[in-house]
Amino acid sequence: MSRSGATLALLLLGGFRNLADSATAELSERGYGDVRTAHDFALTAILAGADNVSELGRRLFITKQSAAKLVAVLEERGFVSREPDPVDRRRMRLHVTERGLAMRSEGQQIFDDLRERWEEQVGADTVKTVEDALRRLLGDNAGRLDSPGWLVRDLPADS
Repeated sequence: MSRSGATLALLLLGGFRNLADSATAELSERGYGDVRTAHDFALTAILAGADNVSELGRRLFITKQSAAKLVAVLEERGFVSREPDPVDRRRMRLHVTERGLAMRSEGQQIFDDLRERWEEQVGADTVKTVEDALRRLLGDNAGRLDSPGWLVRDLPADS
């Protein structure tokens, strides 16, 4: 078995993909078949204060045009609404809808269930050890959920 840095990177990415793909599939079974991983990143950024397309683009490290396309998809699917800013009516403010909040809540529960499955497979202590090691290695860079530019950069307009 290879112990190269590239293998480690692929294993970490594979773990992320496994969890994200499993959560997406489960959300689909629960009536959210139109969800993509990038959508949750965008909703997280909006809830954290990215209340307009420009700020969302900055937080996700994507162009304003890509952010506008992403918002259009989220709005079409009922996860986000746009409303005129009460101070500057030319500016549209983004809000996560009840449907968006419900989807995120279901998603969080699904991730908790997936963690429990991993704990059943390899043991809770092993999962905790891996998590603790990653926190020590990554520190404050442990993956902000509102800045996945590498993940959404090449997202097709209809995703």
